Amino acid sequence: MDIKDIQNLVRFVAKAGVSEVKYKNKDFEIYIKTPLGGEPVSYVTPQVAYQAPVSAPVANTASPVANTEATSSADDSKYITIKSPMIGTFYRKPSPDKEVFANVGDSVTEGKVVCVIEAMKLFNQIESEVSGKIVKILVEDSSPVEYDQPLFLVDPS
Repeated sequence: MDIKDIQNLVRFVAKAGVSEVKYKNKDFEIYIKTPLGGEPVSYVTPQVAYQAPVSAPVANTASPVANTEATSSADDSKYITIKSPMIGTFYRKPSPDKEVFANVGDSVTEGKVVCVIEAMKLFNQIESEVSGKIVKILVEDSSPVEYDQPLFLVDPS
């Protein structure tokens, strides 16, 4: 089962109104439980885990992330949103000493990794589902994200 299958399973559980689902095979076990009136919470127990990137203090307070309140939602309606498929911690880089996956103005293609989300010590690469140009990054690096939370705005033209 790859990340797309897990994302689809979480979406299915959210839409179906199922209170809990447990799936197990030889490689991992996934348990998804929907709290009353809330979004699903999923736990994945992998056999192989990735090393967590270590957050280093940043001296520069300027951020490349655009202020979400500066633009109206009417301007953003022509853009496609890349959303978080899970609950976890959002990282723009694969590790602290590496370059970011994507910046504002970068072109992305369908299937290109745009960030990672760490959940339960497992680092999940999030791929773009659309092709276009990134116009806005909606989440600060190393910050928590919720299921279905907007991460990026992409101009498909």
